[in-house]
Amino acid sequence: MTRRSRLDRARSFLRNRSRVGLRRSRSSLLPAIQITVGAVGAYAFAEQVLGHDGPLFAATSSLIALGFSRDPRLRRVLEVGFGCTLGIAVGDVLLALLGTGLWQAAVVLFVSVLLARFLDSGTIFTTQLALQSLLVVLLPAPEGGPFTRSVDAVVGGAFALLITMAMPRDPRREPKGDVRKLLGELSAVLRENARALSASDPTQAWHALIRARNCQPLMDGLSTSMRAATEVARLSPAYRRHRGELGELHGSISSIDLAIRNSRVFSRRLTSVINHAALSDEAVQSLVQVIEETADAVDVLALALHSSSTAERDQHLRRAREDLAAVATVLHPARLNVKRLEGEGLVVLYRPLIVDLLEATGLSHEDAAGYLPKL
Repeated sequence: MTRRSRLDRARSFLRNRSRVGLRRSRSSLLPAIQITVGAVGAYAFAEQVLGHDGPLFAATSSLIALGFSRDPRLRRVLEVGFGCTLGIAVGDVLLALLGTGLWQAAVVLFVSVLLARFLDSGTIFTTQLALQSLLVVLLPAPEGGPFTRSVDAVVGGAFALLITMAMPRDPRREPKGDVRKLLGELSAVLRENARALSASDPTQAWHALIRARNCQPLMDGLSTSMRAATEVARLSPAYRRHRGELGELHGSISSIDLAIRNSRVFSRRLTSVINHAALSDEAVQSLVQVIEETADAVDVLALALHSSSTAERDQHLRRAREDLAAVATVLHPARLNVKRLEGEGLVVLYRPLIVDLLEATGLSHEDAAGYLPKL
């Protein structure tokens, strides 16, 4: 590699890195304001109103509770406050039993971590409990007694909740963006299956299966963002009107999760069908068309669930429902020119996926399944 090409690659890397960093900074502007106001406000309140000397735990607990994590904030506030209080209590008890010193600190930290993991799986809870226990053993108690830190942690958490209610981010933004990414991946899985079937390439069908399996982290992130969004809508007066919309989105997400699981089953079966050449040319053509039409409908569904306009969302949902219903009505082996048993099994496996997607558009299970022809 020449020196010029290395320089070009370095410039390209720096440009891309700067572009990504600027985009991330712009999207973090409101959270940064929230964190700043919450942390400084909690510190000032604990110092000026409560008279605490250097109440760092008020600022840090507010910062942790607000943060950039997707976890629901109410849970983080409770983890910080309860973990801080319990950690101080545990530290004081062990200090009275063991005295001070390095080996005592090691015992306190070890016991605190195990106790925290026994009580709760939260990372923040474990960190707070262990940290407070360790500080009780290693540092002198602040003026006002060791539980002053616990009060500061509660003050910081209270400020975090107030900031969440007074300056909320639109709770719909993250889950809507996440569901669009997830449906984009499902569409890509379906199109890869269609290409694999058209080219009689079992390896490509296997790649589609791997891609479908890799959707699970996206699904987990979507579940987390939905919990956080529901909490904000419940706490903030400004966004309570969106609770119904978030409830409908939650129902669609449950159906999408099932559709993705069924896409894995279908992709795995498709690999075997291609390997055994179980489909005629006419059947291949029919199934490829069905899968492509399903992928198109999934793209429309993604537009619907991502839309912030009620009229636009309803329009796209109606179109996605009609397109998926049209696919469902032909899902019978005879209508798709499928004659061998292995191919018939493939069609049977595709039917639940379509039902799940129809349910994601808002239909009941009975109405969705009603579009399927009798076998």
